[in-house]
Amino acid sequence: MATAHIIGAGVAGLAAAVELSTAQFRVIVHEQSGQAGGRCRSFHDNTLDCTIDNGNHLLLSGNKSALSYLETIGASDELIGPEHAEFPFVDLKSGERWSIELDRGPMPWWILDKDRRVPGTRLSEYLSGLKLLSAGNRTVQQLFAGQGQLYERFWDPFTIAVINTSADQAAARLLTPVIRETLARGAEYSRPLIARHGLSTTFVTPAIKWLENCGCEVRFNDRVSGLSMDDRRVTAIETGKGSEPVNPGDVVVMAVPAWVAKSLIPDVSVPDAFVPIVNVHFRVSNPRMPLMKKPLLGMLNSLSQWLFVRDDVASVTISAGDEAASRDASDILDTVWREIAPEIGQDPDNMPTRARVIKERRATFLGTPEQLEKRPSSSTKWPNLVLSGDWVDNGLPSTIEGSIRSGQSAARLLVQRIAS
Repeated sequence: MATAHIIGAGVAGLAAAVELSTAQFRVIVHEQSGQAGGRCRSFHDNTLDCTIDNGNHLLLSGNKSALSYLETIGASDELIGPEHAEFPFVDLKSGERWSIELDRGPMPWWILDKDRRVPGTRLSEYLSGLKLLSAGNRTVQQLFAGQGQLYERFWDPFTIAVINTSADQAAARLLTPVIRETLARGAEYSRPLIARHGLSTTFVTPAIKWLENCGCEVRFNDRVSGLSMDDRRVTAIETGKGSEPVNPGDVVVMAVPAWVAKSLIPDVSVPDAFVPIVNVHFRVSNPRMPLMKKPLLGMLNSLSQWLFVRDDVASVTISAGDEAASRDASDILDTVWREIAPEIGQDPDNMPTRARVIKERRATFLGTPEQLEKRPSSSTKWPNLVLSGDWVDNGLPSTIEGSIRSGQSAARLLVQRIAS
């Protein structure tokens, strides 16, 4: 039986491992840290005295790669969300509130009703979304700015949430596959979903258990420091325990962050500009249950961008967070709490003592047209080595869906090569 070496146990690596295990490979996962999940994981926070995620992640019911992965590992019921494709918003500057609720089926009848549209928007603004089909290297701002309230109240926050890059920098073409696979297909494919109990319980722990039940070997604290290659293939993996041969017929999936891949394969092209995401968590004592009617809320004209609520923890995500990441944690906590407290029935002047700011400095690559040109394909000049990760070019932004699809695609490429 051929062996598949997976370098990295983030969700891209786990997705590749699951795919190759079903293809009858003997799978070995090499993970340099003591836990799996990478940037998609949960941990017990001593300040909050509970388990939180290292970042808040929203999925949509049309994220086919993530859903198929969860189905395979038996974790489909770990995603929860409202029955309808509904997205509530509040503008803290104007005080306006609205909710975008999509129709069933691909016809967006809701944009014909001014009472269902985003406040202050016109039908012509929605039709301008067709510009995405010929976006080329233009940014979201270049496509849509100056066309009314829809840019300020949809395109700009949507871009920041999906690409983690400001609209004046973000390559508009990255939005096209996201919209094509979800919003453009209607409510059935656009329901917002969050992890029921946390990212690890949803995406990581069930995968590790599934792999081990299939006879796969997951090696933690097993850092890969180099690869040995000849002109035709990878011949060995170098770890702290020595050199492990990669025999003819064996394959290697490199599913590590871009900068790690660059250190292992110096001549590979990778994105080299990154953007932070700041996440803020509050443990609310004696909360009004539920804290909100919906598990998420979009917020405009505020430091807070998305408010997520699970049990007694209120969490805020600040994407494209260069400015926020430069601020002191105490300043972030005070500002965010005052913004979200009224939304969850709490006193803005009485911030919880159990609160935490997490700054993910290199959360994703910068989604500019220039950085997209640096994304490599999964394929390399060594037939038994492929690349995987949210930074590898599969057309999608740097998301959980993109990571999982990258892992699945890389694995399938190897299977296809061996079959041929």
